[in-house]
Amino acid sequence: MGSIAKKGLQQYLLQLHHHPLRTKAITAGVLSAISDIAAQKLTGIKKLQLRRLLLKVLFGFAYLGPFGHFLHILLDKIFKGKKDTKTVAKKVTLEQLTSSPWNNLVFMIYYGLVIEGRPWTHVKAKVRKDYPSVQFTSWTFWPVVSWVNHQYVPLQFRVIFQSIIACGWGIFLNLQARSVALTKG
Repeated sequence: MGSIAKKGLQQYLLQLHHHPLRTKAITAGVLSAISDIAAQKLTGIKKLQLRRLLLKVLFGFAYLGPFGHFLHILLDKIFKGKKDTKTVAKKVTLEQLTSSPWNNLVFMIYYGLVIEGRPWTHVKAKVRKDYPSVQFTSWTFWPVVSWVNHQYVPLQFRVIFQSIIACGWGIFLNLQARSVALTKG
């Protein structure tokens, strides 16, 4: 069994080397699926909601993977690939002040409009009410992840590392979105 896993990892690394954007997009889609399945089970949903699951996979594949791919390339270009403490602090700060708020906002809007199919007025009200607490929680969690990512993880693995951690964050966001939907429902 170990040789199968080793061959699978070698094949994955080969794909990551030859097709980095596609591989990161697929990985983000798969991890979004795992995150959503876990969130559905944790919220007590008996039968898996396939439409919701596919929409979460689409979000991971079409947005999260590509966004992360280009963000990390851009950050490495801006900071010339440096990994000293001062540069990592700047990368983390820039990421937390730009992409973190943006990604949480995009997710909340996508979840409300596309996944739940709620009207814009409801989504806007929900974002206005819940976004500050979601973003504050994000800032208590993601800077540590970003620090580890920028300090220790090679560039080609940063999106994958972040996607794995985001799997857990996605469960939190799904539970947050679901709990609000249930109280308004």
